[in-house]
Amino acid sequence: MKQRLAILGSTGSIGVQTLDIARENPGRFEVRVLTANRNWERLARQAREFDADAAVIADKQHYAQLRDALAGTDTKVYAGEEAVAQVAAGGDTDVAVNALVGYAGLAPTVAALGAGKKLALANKESLVVGGEYVMRLAAEKRAPILPIDSEHSAIFQCLAGEQSPVRRLIITCSGGALRDLKREELAGVTAEQALRHPQWEMGAKITIDSSTLVNKGFEVIEALAEIFHVDMNYLLGYTDKIEKPAGDETDPATNKFLAVTLAEIDLIEAYRHAGAETQAAIRAILHI
Repeated sequence: MKQRLAILGSTGSIGVQTLDIARENPGRFEVRVLTANRNWERLARQAREFDADAAVIADKQHYAQLRDALAGTDTKVYAGEEAVAQVAAGGDTDVAVNALVGYAGLAPTVAALGAGKKLALANKESLVVGGEYVMRLAAEKRAPILPIDSEHSAIFQCLAGEQSPVRRLIITCSGGALRDLKREELAGVTAEQALRHPQWEMGAKITIDSSTLVNKGFEVIEALAEIFHVDMNYLLGYTDKIEKPAGDETDPATNKFLAVTLAEIDLIEAYRHAGAETQAAIRAILHI
């Protein structure tokens, strides 16, 4: 039986690789939904090739271009971040592949799990920002989460079927474009140099984070917080309280990274789409 896919972030590195797998295994996968942030041209080509039911462009400025590019097809065209979350929970798919970058991936993660979808997750920020809530929601809905990004996927595959406990885990990294430079040479590195990754095309932010190893630093912090049940805010120097609040998802003062409720997500989304005057009024009320 074919698995019907919603690929969120289909124009990025992981999204393109996912489509490669679907293309090579037409008897196993059927692409139903595709989304992108701004790259409407590639999204249109993908939607035409796979005869997608729906294509969503998160940046509403490119809606008309995408709509015109898919005129004459059966693909429905939508725009906006809300639409991305809506198609993640849509009823005509079995698997949501979340290959989005940054905080934008959290709402679709919650939407997909809330609908009981199998979630193939490359968006680590979903767990950094709302880890406890996301994992609890997955358990309540019995919705499996499959890690598909780099180390998380590799570790998942290594541990599959293992009966004996793990004694040690060693993770290596290349340092991207800067891996062969000496320590003293790093001070003069330019953004152009850091963006020349020798292997992958991942977008500017991820490539810079890879070259500087900032991404590895965050992953170590995330792991320490989870393993030792320490508040991530303590590790980052934002609070003097070491212990992570136990199960209190409504305490943003002490658990602002790991406890985000659906109501809070709605508030953030409303703020982001409000006008400048409204945003200023909200900040004034909250004394921000």
